Amino acid sequence: MQIRSIYFVGIKGVGMTPLAVIAKEAGMEVLGSDIEEEFITDEILKKAGIVPFIGFSPSHLIGVSTNVDLVITTGAHGGFNNVEVLEAKRRGIKIMTQGEAVGVFMEGSIFGRKQIGISVTGTHGKTTTTAMVATILKKNKLDPSFVVGTGFVPSLGSSGHFGLGKYFVAEADEYMSEPIFDKTIKHMWQHPKIAIITNIEFDHPDAYGSINDTREAFLAFANQLPQNGIIITCGDDPQVKKLLSEFKGSRITYGFYKNNDFVIENINSKERKIEFGLRTKEKELGKFKLNVFGEHNALDATASIIAGLRIGLSIAEIRQALLAFVGTKRRSEYIGRLATGAMVFDDYAHHPTEIQNTLKGFRQSFPKYKIVCIFQSHTYSRTKSLFEQFSSSFNDVNAVILTNIYSSLREKPDPTVSMPDLAKKIGDKALFLPKLSDVVEYINSQNFGSDFILITMGAGDVYKISEKLKVES
Repeated sequence: MQIRSIYFVGIKGVGMTPLAVIAKEAGMEVLGSDIEEEFITDEILKKAGIVPFIGFSPSHLIGVSTNVDLVITTGAHGGFNNVEVLEAKRRGIKIMTQGEAVGVFMEGSIFGRKQIGISVTGTHGKTTTTAMVATILKKNKLDPSFVVGTGFVPSLGSSGHFGLGKYFVAEADEYMSEPIFDKTIKHMWQHPKIAIITNIEFDHPDAYGSINDTREAFLAFANQLPQNGIIITCGDDPQVKKLLSEFKGSRITYGFYKNNDFVIENINSKERKIEFGLRTKEKELGKFKLNVFGEHNALDATASIIAGLRIGLSIAEIRQALLAFVGTKRRSEYIGRLATGAMVFDDYAHHPTEIQNTLKGFRQSFPKYKIVCIFQSHTYSRTKSLFEQFSSSFNDVNAVILTNIYSSLREKPDPTVSMPDLAKKIGDKALFLPKLSDVVEYINSQNFGSDFILITMGAGDVYKISEKLKVES
């Protein structure tokens, strides 16, 4: 496939921006469009010299310096019905979804070379684990290509990179490629040699009818691994255990339970750091230190350590490289302090288990602090399907502020579910404030001192609250 110019519809998306950066670094012309609203990827695009068109118009595909060879689109902004995609179809330009494009980029022929894929999928922890794996490879001078679904990864310098090495590390999403016209699960487009499955839980109720459907999607992904491929997966997870009972290929398990191939032990949480031991059935591997906190990060790091060992790195090389990882954009990200002294963090957690694990990590690392979580639920369908689980996800905080549901571009509002109802279900520690501006006004009126931690949480635009507060970095 000879590609000189790629056009990205919805280029600011966290899955699209890394691909655009890779294409640009590979020497291709990169064009694209998106809405005017500020995104967490704006700085990465600017740094790469990519200036998107604002809005969507067929005219954007006309008059560029070269003919567009490929259009990549997302399920958002109308998907295949987007006016730019329809114009590309009319003109006979090849069109593919973001999910398919990741698979094509990983395979490598678009760049004139073959690559070895390392894919990270699962319901939670994909972004962090992908970033950890890429960091381990980068710090050991293997110069991997990578696609990480976030705005920025400090240890990598970006969320996407076209490396000169043979490895391509990619986050593998379990959502549909295009909700109307192409329901292929995104991770099915990837054909790695090493696959990490972090965990399996019911999510995306608009894509899956049940937990069994969800598990089957991950099993299908695992089953398409090559004969010499392997899955690295959390053996503690009940749904993973069911998957492994049906999966015939090679596997390595990790977790806290003693029957795993790699066992995590002796966790010690400190303020914004964690230390843990690791052993196999044959030997002790020693201690590992992370500059992030929470038991979930120990799990993600262990998956990354195993991936590093599989490609031939030593324990010492991996241990040292992990010290460079300081998190990613919107994953327990430290923002700064209010003038009143309270620390402010931001996190992308939007599923009840993610919320619970993240807040547990905060409670363990900051046992003497009062924790206030500002939560914005993402999508009506998820809020409705997991309502009961959401109501019990905030046990480790002193207070939770709930805002209106952030509706995805791919769904319509559902009046049968609301955040005031969730606040009532949670009880006295919950406060409903409909708009982000209401939350800012409330925080400014409360004089939260240095014994408080405020965490904005959700997959929508709740992170913008900290931009309106007087936060000192």
